[in-house]
Amino acid sequence: MTDIATRATRGVASPGGRRRLNGGGPRAGTIFAFVIPFFLPFVLFYLVPVGYALWQSVRVVRRTGGQYGTSYTTFGGFEQYTKVFQNDEFWSSVGRIGLFGIVQVPVMLFVALVIALLLDTPLLRLKSVFRITAFMPYAVPGVIAAIMWSYLYSPQLSPVVDLLNGIGLKPDFLGPGAVLWSAANISTWLWTGYNMLIMFSALQSIPQELYEAAKLDGASNWTIAWQIKVPIIAPSIILTTVFSIIGTLQLYAEPAVLRQISSNISSTFTPNMLAYAVASGNNYQQAAAISVVIAVITFVLSFGFMRLTSKRAGL
Repeated sequence: MTDIATRATRGVASPGGRRRLNGGGPRAGTIFAFVIPFFLPFVLFYLVPVGYALWQSVRVVRRTGGQYGTSYTTFGGFEQYTKVFQNDEFWSSVGRIGLFGIVQVPVMLFVALVIALLLDTPLLRLKSVFRITAFMPYAVPGVIAAIMWSYLYSPQLSPVVDLLNGIGLKPDFLGPGAVLWSAANISTWLWTGYNMLIMFSALQSIPQELYEAAKLDGASNWTIAWQIKVPIIAPSIILTTVFSIIGTLQLYAEPAVLRQISSNISSTFTPNMLAYAVASGNNYQQAAAISVVIAVITFVLSFGFMRLTSKRAGL
């Protein structure tokens, strides 16, 4: 009897036949019921569209009988990708967005880190008010934020422009040399609070004993912040950087809204805008190829950055 009970507890099949689950745990059907709410939308709204985009990117449109002949779609191999790599507008948009990311991402993450460190210090009062204030821009939809800032950038409508003109500065936020950074300012304002919250949550998980020991050794608040807190939350900083790289290459809403009031933003200003413009011309195969290339670049940059920084941080 003892041997039979032991085998049953360990999930070993009894002489009668059917295997019992450990401790009466969930059956396979129960596990499947919990997985299917995630798995089904993942397949339908992620894997299927990705697969369809890949399929469209290797298709080309041919015509019989000249320009006005009957069109048909056939397999074209890497022809669409060759056109993408030979497209000067594509490389111009990639270079523009690369410059955007090199400047905007470090500035945004540095500001987010400083705010998170200030919220974590015991010297700051009204922390909840400052935390909500810093996070509040993230609650504003991206398009609404871009419309709001476009009002502040417009020379005809903006009280900020009028004020700066009154003191002789005469800014041109929508000029050819400034419009990219005007879009960067919108993204920074919109996403700083989100990144701050991730860093602040990581700071809250650090044991207070570390700070007490550092203070006993004579460490100042500045030393504790930059030599203890920042290295410990390095994984969170890396995570927010990866998110920011992905978001930069997907930039669309801010320049698309500013394009309505500025002639210095073309329909191919960013890679995503280029893909949309090509798709609007009914060239879905070329747009799919552009989208796939953007996805590959995003993966290479984000994964490469994560591997590089993780090795240096010893993670």
